[in-house]
Parts: sequence; structure tokens; C-alpha cells
Amino acid sequence: MEIFGVAGVAAITVIVYLLAMVLRITVLPSRWIPVICGVCGGILGMAAFVWLPDSGFPADDLLTAVAVGIASGLAAISLNQIGKQISKKRKG
Repeated sequence: MEIFGVAGVAAITVIVYLLAMVLRITVLPSRWIPVICGVCGGILGMAAFVWLPDSGFPADDLLTAVAVGIASGLAAISLNQIGKQISKKRKG
């Protein structure tokens, strides 16, 4: 795996994290945010596979690229939740 492949996965996570932050300030019920982030991550994974074929993106086929994107999108939500839990522990 090349360094650009790892960077591609990290980029998906960052993009979806920013999307989640935008969604949090809308009237959208929060239960939909993980679903939207997973779908957007899958779309970005597919786009990275198609548009950056020689970048070392860690997928050999389209289905794996979508799965990597979904996992990256959901990782963005997990990072947000970990941050919340750490701040709760410090306060209490």
C-alpha cells in the first residue's frame, strides 16, 4: 500500500467528519447522521477508486472501495463520539 492510499482513506474520513459537523447544525434528526455519513463515505470511496486508480487506494475492486469508504465515513462519526466521551470524563 502506498502512502497516497492511506491519505485517500484519511481524506474521506475528514471530508465526512466535516459533513457531519454541518449536519449537526441542521434540523435533521441526529439518528440520520450516521446513515448519511456512511452513504457519503461509500460514494467518496467509489469516486477515489474510479478517479485515482494509480494512487494506491487500498481497494482492488469497486465493492471493496465502497466498503472502505463506508468504514471511513463511519470512523468520522466514531472520532466525534470518542471526543465527546473524553470531554465528559474530564468534566465528571
